[in-house]
Amino acid sequence: MRKFLAGISILAGLLGGAARAEDTVKIGYIDPLSGGGASVGEIGLKHFQWLADQINAEGGLLGKKVEILPLDNKVNPQESLVQAQKAIDAGAHYITQGNGSSVGAALEDFVTKFNDRNPGKEVLYFNYAAVDDALTNEKCSYWHFRWDASSAIKMTAITNYLKTKPDVKKVYLINQDYSFGQGVRVLARDMLKAKRPDVEIVGDELHPLLKITDFSPYIAKIKASGADTVITGNWGQDIALLLKAAADAGLQANWYTYYAGGAGGPTAIKQAGLVHKVFDIVEGNPNSAPESAQKTETEFRQKFGVTLWYPRAVNEMRMFAKAVKEANSLDPKAVAAKLEGMTIEVFDGGQGTMRKDDHQFFQDMYIRSFGPLDPGAKFDEENTGWGWKQQGKIAAADTNVPTTCKMERP
Repeated sequence: MRKFLAGISILAGLLGGAARAEDTVKIGYIDPLSGGGASVGEIGLKHFQWLADQINAEGGLLGKKVEILPLDNKVNPQESLVQAQKAIDAGAHYITQGNGSSVGAALEDFVTKFNDRNPGKEVLYFNYAAVDDALTNEKCSYWHFRWDASSAIKMTAITNYLKTKPDVKKVYLINQDYSFGQGVRVLARDMLKAKRPDVEIVGDELHPLLKITDFSPYIAKIKASGADTVITGNWGQDIALLLKAAADAGLQANWYTYYAGGAGGPTAIKQAGLVHKVFDIVEGNPNSAPESAQKTETEFRQKFGVTLWYPRAVNEMRMFAKAVKEANSLDPKAVAAKLEGMTIEVFDGGQGTMRKDDHQFFQDMYIRSFGPLDPGAKFDEENTGWGWKQQGKIAAADTNVPTTCKMERP
């Protein structure tokens, strides 16, 4: 009898676990939570956990709570596949990732093949920051959606802005040595040649991803080259330490970056005294955002003590919730069908659209620079007393780069 009752208890526990699993919508968050990329991965996790809490406070998705599963991939493609399988085994039909396009490519391929082998058990990959153009061109997949601007979109915006800056004469390129960084250098060369043929590229450097702890030798090369401007796609500790080395060496060049706003970047810029000489390209700027976005920014900073770095994560979760509601289903195939071509009001104002052809999101983009806060500006960064100031706006229509995607739909 005791054995019988024990068996009933175990069965009840298993059934209860299954019921609880069905009551939640699990999203596997696969990003670096240790090592050189942890500074960005941990804050990204806070974003998604916070956004899940917001959705749950409004009743969840079709009455089910959203649960974020934190999974550390150490910015390693192979480890990311292990973590993706763990997420699926835990009941997740959605995964999200952002840091590292090599990881993004591996996950996109994994999800596509998994779905081919497992009809009826499909998984969607939501990409919030891996921007290699290949992901929405030759490697595009029906099961992948990207909310960050692609590398080509960002470089288009930067080089369009540089057309208005005749003082830029000599440019040094420095990037991380993997698919994304290699793509940035090619885009920079090609677009500068087309738009600013008078500009001389005086250096073109690749370095290992998230392994350099002292960038002073690289900064010495930049100073020796006579460059007045640096263009880089570096992210994570690779942009923070690069700017720190520039500060230590007193390098007074202009910097056009993808991710200077990341952890440690603002502090290094202030230390270097680079007043409005460091620029980045983003989907929004807190000091010029609509009132509703500024209110949310304030709440986020009060809760976590950091900037709301990823407005695109807000857009991603908003669109996911809208797609579920319109489909009246949590089935990934039904959700994907609704996401294609969907338009929403984006976090920082204006409309954003998920292009059906390649699942690339388009919205207005902004060039901004870092310096002492203007009167009336609310938000500084990293307690420096300095903040970001909008310098230019690129309409969504003007970022509409072509795609070579030939998507196979189920």
